[in-house]
This record gives sequence, C-alpha cells and structure tokens, in this order.
Amino acid sequence: YTSKGKGGGIHLMEDFVLNKSLLSGEEQREILSALHGLSAVKAVDTGDILHKLSSLFQQDATPWLEVDFSDWSYRNGNLFEILKAGILEKRIVEFDYYNSTGEKTHRRFEPVQLWFKHRAWYVKGYCLERGGMRMFKLARALNPVLTDEVFPPRDLLAAAVGEHKTANAPPQRDVLLKLKISPEMTFRVYDEFDEEEIEKQQDGSFHITVLWPEDQWVHSFILSFGEYAEVLEPPHIKDLIREKLQKSLENYLE
Repeated sequence: YTSKGKGGGIHLMEDFVLNKSLLSGEEQREILSALHGLSAVKAVDTGDILHKLSSLFQQDATPWLEVDFSDWSYRNGNLFEILKAGILEKRIVEFDYYNSTGEKTHRRFEPVQLWFKHRAWYVKGYCLERGGMRMFKLARALNPVLTDEVFPPRDLLAAAVGEHKTANAPPQRDVLLKLKISPEMTFRVYDEFDEEEIEKQQDGSFHITVLWPEDQWVHSFILSFGEYAEVLEPPHIKDLIREKLQKSLENYLE
C-alpha cells in the first residue's frame, strides 16, 4: 500500500506472507544451497534462516559444501574468526609476522579481504606501519589480536588495484621452468600441475613446463621432490638447486 506526506511511500502490509509459488522448485533449492554455502564460511548466523525457509519451501537444504578454514593442527582457526570480525566490523587487527626472509615484525592493519591463492591463505589490508596495501600470508601470522579501534569505511581494494603486494616481498620475475619427474611421484604430478603442463614420457616419467614467479617457494617446491625431480631448464635454477643439495649433504658429512 502507499501513503502520502512526510515519511510516506510504498509499504508491505504487516500480515503479508511470501507467496512461495513465485519461486520455482529449482529456485528454492538454489536459495537453500546458497545459504548452506554461506553457513559454511560462518559469514552470518544462517541456522534460523535455513530452518525457516526449509519449512516454507517444504524441502531440506542439501549439505553440498563444507569449508574448514583451519589447518590440520587447527592452529589458525582462531585467526580466521579474528580476521572475519575485523573485516565485517571494520576493526584494526594486530599480529606478529614473519616475512619471507624470516624477519619478525609487529603489524597493525585494516583488514579488507581474505584471499585464497594456490594452496595458501592470505589477507589483504592496509598496513598502518608501511602506509599502503599489503598481503600477509596467514601461515606466517602469529598472536592475532582484534582491537576495539574502528577504521573509517573506504574502498581500499579499488584504490589499490594493481598496487598491493606481499608484505616485505622482494621483486619477482617469471621463469619458464622445465622439470623431469619420476613415475614414483605420479600422484603429486596430478595433484600439483594442470593437464596442459604435463607431458608423459615413454619410460613413465613426466616432463613439466610451467611459468611461475621465481622465489624461494619455487626452490623449496622443487627440493620437496627429493631424488625424484630434475631441473631441465633454466640453467641458473638447475645450478641453484645443485648448490642447495650440496650444502644439505654437507650437514650429514663428518
């Protein structure tokens, strides 16, 4: 109904009830499924909403998705709750952080967004110490604290498109990496690489070609294959891995 004058407008009657026939059975299932997915990340308390809509639609929500933000040690479960609260409530978060060189610093920042990229979680935010947008790898964040300090709403993501970077990260360059991996690591080959990056050889081994940013993680990743991986290209990566293996061997020589 409509009403005139100051404070007037278009209103719903107090006894109005949603006509569920406005939504098809498929649309009802999509709504319930979306709410179930939202409950998996605990963005809002969806339990009551799911119960009410399930009763209204006369069908149950299928638990099609489960998300657990903690690692297998459950060490970082509390960190996700703190970051979620900081993002939604616009509250400054603090934690101790180890950068890629092992330097420990204390950070205060305005969290903006959680980000999952290539098997790792990050948080994007405005670092008050550095005066700019940064990405922090959650595996290196310790002793998180959700403060009572509220930061003003501002579109930090839009302001920092193309500018945010990992905290204290050195400049990176892309490298075309070619590896030979033994058949014993078949399970890892299909876990770690896309199909178009894999070329299976007649002897059962694999030639892998990837274009990755060169950093310490790439070196550690290659070394994680142990005796079952060989760097074919580029030469400087091959030499670097050889040096690391030699230094490692020296630790076991008397």
